[in-house]
Amino acid sequence: MSGPGELPVGIDELLERVRAGYERIEPKEAYDAVRTGGALLVDIRYAALRERDGLIPGALVVERNELEWRLDPQGSHRAPEATSHDLRVVVICNEGYASSLAAASLHQLGLRRATDLVGGFQAWKASGLPVTS
Repeated sequence: MSGPGELPVGIDELLERVRAGYERIEPKEAYDAVRTGGALLVDIRYAALRERDGLIPGALVVERNELEWRLDPQGSHRAPEATSHDLRVVVICNEGYASSLAAASLHQLGLRRATDLVGGFQAWKASGLPVTS
């Protein structure tokens, strides 16, 4: 996020900058959006966390290193769910940090409605929302 001649930023400042570029979503709001067909949940947690803590029913599981390729509507490796740049994508990591950077990356691909879940999977689970093992 820094250009030529600018000082590098720390991760806290970087997170603040990228999060200022879109509105993040709370667990209950994300749950309601999915139930009405208004959003696609994308779980980017690594396998060990998914095995330990469970899955969100209906969430698309995409490893973080594949995210842009799987969600680019124009990409040859896209997931069937990646239907358009207007798709509302809610990226979920474990605690809501890596997902912010991932959502910002999706914005760069033209997925202007991409966002991430405040507090990540742990907040979803703590809110009592559905989780399967």
